[in-house]
Amino acid sequence: MYKKSLFLIVLFCAAVNAQWIQTNAPRGMRITSMAVSGKNLIAGTWENGVFISTDNGTNWTAIDSGLTNNYVNALAVTGNNLFAGTYEGVFISTNNGTNWTAVSANNNLNPYPTLVKTFATRITDTGTDLFAGGTSLKVSSDNGTSWGIIDNVLDGNEITSLAINGTSLFVGTGYNGIYYFTNYGGSWYFIKHCFTNKYVYSLAVQGTNLFAAINDGVYLSTDSGTNWVAVKNGMAYPYANSLFVNGTNIFAGTGGGVYLSTNNGTNWAAVNDGLNNDIIVISFAVSGAYIFISTLNNGIWMRPLSEVITDVKNRLNNLPTSFSLQQNFPNPFNPTTTIDYSLPKSEFVTIKLYDAIGREIKTLVKGQKTAGNYSMQFNGSNLSSGIYFYRMQSGNYVETRKLLLLK
Repeated sequence: MYKKSLFLIVLFCAAVNAQWIQTNAPRGMRITSMAVSGKNLIAGTWENGVFISTDNGTNWTAIDSGLTNNYVNALAVTGNNLFAGTYEGVFISTNNGTNWTAVSANNNLNPYPTLVKTFATRITDTGTDLFAGGTSLKVSSDNGTSWGIIDNVLDGNEITSLAINGTSLFVGTGYNGIYYFTNYGGSWYFIKHCFTNKYVYSLAVQGTNLFAAINDGVYLSTDSGTNWVAVKNGMAYPYANSLFVNGTNIFAGTGGGVYLSTNNGTNWAAVNDGLNNDIIVISFAVSGAYIFISTLNNGIWMRPLSEVITDVKNRLNNLPTSFSLQQNFPNPFNPTTTIDYSLPKSEFVTIKLYDAIGREIKTLVKGQKTAGNYSMQFNGSNLSSGIYFYRMQSGNYVETRKLLLLK
């Protein structure tokens, strides 16, 4: 009773303080993937098998009976079946992980055990298609009993991610971009290829939009992969390890925490309150009212989903629409004054201080900044009285203003 009460208090405080809280999931492990089966939260790990929580992360139990390879890259749920993708193919559990059985032998999944890194599912009129990608690309329409081959054009490229939109199948690879297939009459046909020589970490579909996390940032296609545009406005760390869609919201897990866009990737906002500074986000899951993130060596964290979305919507709605450098206040000043500036998008910014004859005195701001409103305090205690100028440059925007120091 004491432990349960304590847990409820912690959740209440987290909601009040609007921040992530760490669950009791195994720490010091690389948690590679998560899945939700009913009210159970499942976590796959690198080298330590699979764990289950039946109480929103309060307690975790290892579930690896029959799992002969503990390097779990991906998890998937279809109906009452749970699948784990490992370095020795696919394993299936029909009892929430209590027991596992290898399904990678004698069923055309592989002639020998092979790497499986990612899953995707598609609901059809007759059931569910389960796609498995790694060193090959296969699909099963009968809960893993038999598998068909799709990878006739991938040329041995390692498959890192999968995404499905209707009859379209998008396949992300290691260092060779994205392949696009379409389904005709029950068979999959190759259509096109894009992003040559790019490593694709994650793919996600949101309505008619396709998002890709690639080794140089996050990209968006609104025409099934024909054209792509970089979308990283507001992302101080745009190199995402994972993408996750929840309704009209798209989450990006990065080496700099969690980012969320509520407007189709036009703008992003960091939602990292409560997270460790060095956190690397690998995967997402939503269970009940909470969103969960898995991390590299930092366990699993949780936060109310509605709180995260409301927080970001409020911030994105208040973003500035243009660059600006405000007049310092107070002016004249002695010895401190405040300088405000605004950025409508992520940009590299410099603000420098000059004396009355144009000599550079000091760099006040220098670096990449996300979209937003900024305020900085300048201390002129080591300068003599007189007229000075401060100049902001950000992209094509340049603005200079005068300040007066009176001692």
